[in-house]
Amino acid sequence: MSSPYDPQFAPAGDVGTALMMIDSRLKGIHSGRPGTDAEQQALTDHFAASLDAGGIDDVLDGVCTLIFMFMTWLRRTHEEHGKDVIEYVVPTLVATMRQMPKSVGAETIPTMAGLVIAAGTDLSPNLWRKQYGYWTEKEMTPLEVTAFLLAEHINRIAADPDFATRMISRALSGLDEG
Repeated sequence: MSSPYDPQFAPAGDVGTALMMIDSRLKGIHSGRPGTDAEQQALTDHFAASLDAGGIDDVLDGVCTLIFMFMTWLRRTHEEHGKDVIEYVVPTLVATMRQMPKSVGAETIPTMAGLVIAAGTDLSPNLWRKQYGYWTEKEMTPLEVTAFLLAEHINRIAADPDFATRMISRALSGLDEG
C-alpha cells in the first residue's frame, strides 16, 4: 500500500540551487574558512531576496530532495554491510547538531532527525514535514546543516571530499539526458 508520504508524490524542487548551497559550504569548510565569507553571504542574500515565495519553496523542496537522495545512498551502503542506516547515521547527526547550539536550536533537532528518519525509511522528508505546517524561520539553518552533515558523512565514507556533490550532479545529469 502506498503512503501519502511516498517520494513519488513529492515535488523535487530546485535541487541544483540546494546542491550549490551545500557544495559551497563544504568547499568553505575544507578550505579552512568555516564561516561564510562576506562576498559569499552577499551573493546568497541577493539570490534569496530575488526569490518569490514559490522560489523559496522550490529551494526548500530541493534541500529535502537532497536529504532523501543522501539517505537513500547511505541506506543502501549500510545495508550492503548488514547495518541499519537509522542506527548508525541518526545518533551521529543528532550528536553533531547538539554541538552546534548557535546554528541549530535544540527545539529543531527532533524535526531534523524526523526528516532524516523519514528519508531513511524511504519516505519523502518534505511531505513528512509539511504535515506539521509551513517551515519556520528557526528551521532554515538547521535544514541546511542537516543536508550539509549528510553530505559530509557520505564524503568521509567515500574518502572523497567531493563525492556527495558528484553523486547528485550525475543523477541530475542523467535526468537531463533521459
